Amino acid sequence: MNLQRTCVAVALAGLMAGCGSSSDNNNPATAFSLTIAHINDTHSNFDPINSSFANPSLRDGQAVYNQFGGHPRLLSAVNDIKESAERQDQSLLFLHGGDAWQGTGYFKLNNGRMNADILSRMGLDAMAVGNHEFDLDNATLAEFINNVTFPVLGANMDVSQDANLAEVSNLKPYAIYAFDGNEKTRLTDLTNLPKDKQLVAVLGVVLQDMPTISPNVGDVTFQNEIETAQAAVNELKALGVNKIVALTHLGTSRDIALAEGVDGIDVIVGGHSHSLLGDFSNLGMAESDVQYAQLVQTPNGGITCVVQAGQYAQAVGQAQVEFDAQGAVKQCGGGNTLLSSETFYAESQRAESDRLVGAAHAEVENFIAAQDNIRIQAEDPSLRTHIDTYYKPALDEAYGEVIAQVPQTLLHERRPGDNGIDEHGSRVAPIVAEGQLYWANLPEVVALTGMEVDLALVGAGGVRTNIDEGAYYEGNVALELLPFSNYLSVLELTGAEIRQLLNETITLALPDSAHMGKFPYIGGARYLFKETDAQVSGHIDTLELRTGTEADPQWAALEDSRTYNVVMTNYNANGNDDWTALYDAQAESAKRFDIILVNGEPAVYPVEKVVFDGSGYSAVYADGAPDCDQAGAECNTDALSVIEYIRDARTELVEMAYPPVTLQRAQ
Repeated sequence: MNLQRTCVAVALAGLMAGCGSSSDNNNPATAFSLTIAHINDTHSNFDPINSSFANPSLRDGQAVYNQFGGHPRLLSAVNDIKESAERQDQSLLFLHGGDAWQGTGYFKLNNGRMNADILSRMGLDAMAVGNHEFDLDNATLAEFINNVTFPVLGANMDVSQDANLAEVSNLKPYAIYAFDGNEKTRLTDLTNLPKDKQLVAVLGVVLQDMPTISPNVGDVTFQNEIETAQAAVNELKALGVNKIVALTHLGTSRDIALAEGVDGIDVIVGGHSHSLLGDFSNLGMAESDVQYAQLVQTPNGGITCVVQAGQYAQAVGQAQVEFDAQGAVKQCGGGNTLLSSETFYAESQRAESDRLVGAAHAEVENFIAAQDNIRIQAEDPSLRTHIDTYYKPALDEAYGEVIAQVPQTLLHERRPGDNGIDEHGSRVAPIVAEGQLYWANLPEVVALTGMEVDLALVGAGGVRTNIDEGAYYEGNVALELLPFSNYLSVLELTGAEIRQLLNETITLALPDSAHMGKFPYIGGARYLFKETDAQVSGHIDTLELRTGTEADPQWAALEDSRTYNVVMTNYNANGNDDWTALYDAQAESAKRFDIILVNGEPAVYPVEKVVFDGSGYSAVYADGAPDCDQAGAECNTDALSVIEYIRDARTELVEMAYPPVTLQRAQ
């Protein structure tokens, strides 16, 4: 693989001037310059996110506490890019790499309708289908796709057998745009493409293993990413389109594999791995291993440029691509820019007394102005007013009662060692695991399952937020932290099966380019995983059950030959997200109960086994599956259990007294 970078990242508003001219863009027989503004994995973060940044030269190295992003700030930034492109008669696309759904209370309250409203107001040209777009059901997804003002793309999705999506006209394999400088037209008659304009296709590619990640795909099937993409590229080339942008929801490692496996893709605008590509060490953050505008050699020796823009609507990416007269990439560069609020604080509590003013504020402003990967960006006032008027009041009401006070923010990082966090990783996921363990051992639950639970397992991807300092509400858990409405499963596993699960999932999460949602956290136990070959392999070195209390823990090694009762979500218990060791353990038979609430009381559903239909995993129930639509049913016992635990046992919400997880990296 021949990787190189050609055009350095420059300031957001000035990027286009540094990477080429659009003067010849009107003639399809000449070189062509294209700007791509892009976002991905926004996850319903319509409001900004509390954050911070630091630099040794700024405030003597002390952190600055601010807010990043939110859709009104994103819209303002993209409008600046669009206005600059219009002034220069520059061709531009604005793309979304998928996973607009899920993530905050806004989504829980509106089931995608708010997403359709807000994204349509932002002027997108296309969006890829992400795995979280399948979190509800295909009727709701169809409603979303029908109501947005831009095409939704997935070339390797076959929806022909799905009753809800088969007739959705706005779901496309690709979209083709004709450019005459800044003038852009989406073409609908593909049999009569214009000869006098520059043509750019945007091709959607989604996860081929979607059913193992998103169980609610209905009757949609998914084809091989590389084979489908190559066939679509060939089709587009036959139509006379020689500039192709793949809009993907695969993650950076699979984006690179796609580039290496397909001839004819010029740019890949990605999502799924939440990768903020670029060097952010100047802000006390990480430098990505895959560069922004990474150039990858294709099978025939061509070049594909790979970009991605992080997560949670905090940053906008801006790529500048230069094509030669034959449509091949000559240069590709640009960068991601974090979009900051203009208010800064000295402490994470963000009290008015901690607000930076005067010279201290000016110091931060001047520092930001000198950086090329962060800028102060005002919110779009119209979109801010729209959200605050039509959606914010219901969200505020839904948060319910205060269940705890948080003296210091607890960080959730999916994999230990990433983004400045230590080898013990998330401080949040172990509390989630403890909460589910606590609830599964309540007398009224044990009376139904007959299983006193020994330990809990939690997938990092199921935990969505930090636990921020200050008052902590019921809604912070149910609407933000654990929004997926999974129910809990209690199942019997041998020590060997638990060890196998941990070894397999952690090993898969070792590469820097891996999707980290599969990484396992634990409650009621602790483990040490030693990496032996960097980013390739390792093994569980210590795996111990807690026999004492959290304050005074005693430890006993898990024995491979013994059986243990384990609690986790039904999503993970079925083997999803590469927890396939659990499918293996239950393929013939299972001792397992899935638990929901009905009229406030626990109800259990015995599972006979787990089956795999070639694309996804599902439980087979002895006496019928949980019915989440019945009157009085509450199926989000994953979140309700944690709410009850925090209210009962952790009213001062601090991190665990000992580290349940240690990932010891190879040197």
